[in-house]
Amino acid sequence: MKRDHSNDNDKSAGTSPVKECRGLEISPEKAKELIEGGNNAVLIDIRPDWEIALGCIENALPVATGDLEGAIDRIAASKDSVIILYCTSGSRSLAAAERLVQRGYRAVHSIQGGFIAWLNAGYPTKKESEFTVDQLNRYSRQILLKEIGEEGQLKLLKTKMFLVGAGGLGSPIGLYLAAGGVGTLGVADFDIVDASNLNRQIFHGAEDVGRLKTESAHAAISRINPDVNVITYNQRITRDNIMKIIADYDIVIDGADNVETKFLLNDACFFAGKPYIFGGAVQFAGQMGVFHPKGGGPCLRCLFPVPPPANLAPS
Repeated sequence: MKRDHSNDNDKSAGTSPVKECRGLEISPEKAKELIEGGNNAVLIDIRPDWEIALGCIENALPVATGDLEGAIDRIAASKDSVIILYCTSGSRSLAAAERLVQRGYRAVHSIQGGFIAWLNAGYPTKKESEFTVDQLNRYSRQILLKEIGEEGQLKLLKTKMFLVGAGGLGSPIGLYLAAGGVGTLGVADFDIVDASNLNRQIFHGAEDVGRLKTESAHAAISRINPDVNVITYNQRITRDNIMKIIADYDIVIDGADNVETKFLLNDACFFAGKPYIFGGAVQFAGQMGVFHPKGGGPCLRCLFPVPPPANLAPS
């Protein structure tokens, strides 16, 4: 019995919009082949200027996404011109390519994986920033934030921060600073890891019980970001050593679990002219603040002139 294939043909004739859109993507290798193949391919970088400053493909035309549809008729010689779009990761350029196809352009492509994929392939780029390829890969998502940008990321990479405490407060602080790309992170704690710490002190795991907290913290930070310069201080912070230690740092961060140390850090930062980032938590309540008298702000003693009695300040 002969099978009627008419329904099959009807099904195959209709391609979903998602598949059509994905069909516009080409690999960095294919893009390079088209650019160098004498096809008069038009290469367009649709990122904003501050993203392009991080690096771009050589000879790419900078045309921001919002300007592309209004400018494409002047850029492309015809509807059959080979047009290659790219952004940082490929998502924005893919959407832009689909819009150009809807306008009648028949040879539009988007580089799959965007500029990051081009970098990873080792192809030529033009770079105006100080970032390495690895740094661009790691920090690109936060560099996209206008509140950070290239300038903020570079500043963070060059910053030295001193963290006191590798426990419940210090653990998330240290891990997020490491992930974000702080250049140097000093960690001070004189305690060892106990099983009772493991529910909240995420520097440490079960295998770290009995280990120095500074050693465990160093290992955890390095796992998150091996490029961070970690300096550990397996000692109690006192008035005898605090000024010498913080002299090498730009910012002091308080992850301590007692009021006495918090006031010690505040006083030391006041006299050293360093920013002091205060933090404290008891059960489900917490406080934090940034104190920088040298920058024109108050210090902790402006808020609390005298430390509270020991019985009113639980550890």
